[in-house]
Amino acid sequence: MVVSRLLRGSVFALCIALAAVPSCRSKRDIISSNPELLYKLAHRSLNAYDFDAAIKQYEALTARFPFTDQARQARLDLVYAYYRAGESESAIDAAEQFVRENPTHPRVDYVWYIRGLVDFERTPNVLERLFRADLAERPPTTARKAFASFRTVVEKYPKSEYAHDARKRMIFLRNRLADYETHVAQYYLKRGAYVAAAQRAKGAIEQYDGAPAVRTALAILIAAYDRLDLKDLSAQASQVYEANYGSQVARLQAATRKAWWKFW
Repeated sequence: MVVSRLLRGSVFALCIALAAVPSCRSKRDIISSNPELLYKLAHRSLNAYDFDAAIKQYEALTARFPFTDQARQARLDLVYAYYRAGESESAIDAAEQFVRENPTHPRVDYVWYIRGLVDFERTPNVLERLFRADLAERPPTTARKAFASFRTVVEKYPKSEYAHDARKRMIFLRNRLADYETHVAQYYLKRGAYVAAAQRAKGAIEQYDGAPAVRTALAILIAAYDRLDLKDLSAQASQVYEANYGSQVARLQAATRKAWWKFW
């Protein structure tokens, strides 16, 4: 009797298990065959900070239902998901594709902003962090790209909710880029390449007006013009310097000349 009861209980449990498998499978099939449900699943993963799962689900949605409204929104969400997952190249590719395919989308300013963040937040390499390298001496390979993306937000979408933050980041990047251009101009000046020094200093002044490094760039420009015996240009640059920073050109020129032989 006991054995028969156990057998009946086992058979009943097995039947329940077998009945549950088709229902689970059908539920997955329903989600995977419905773009709205698939988008909700991916968005739920995104809100739960499960970016890897969200990326897989969004990619599945855009692959299976490429022409739906949900796929269009998924492409927008993918830019952010890639960014948060640390997949920089994928984020940039997704941003470029979205802007190319949806140039008038009401949230295209958001895509430009995220693209700027991707380049803005790229960190120095391990050796630079270990030895605390002066970033002013490193080529700003991604800073220019970030600056251009943020400038697009500020100039094309001035009423965007991201414009204020983009403008602040532009100021930081402007200073970073000006520091680098001034460093290069100083390098040329030390080695007697006065034409190159004048060109880099002038470029820093024209492109990054308002940056603290502009003051040094003006002093380098004056020194380079003096060495090239371009008196009129030197006088004009000196007037600009004095109008903005006072009559301290002679002292700065002396400091610049001293720096030519002071390598350490």
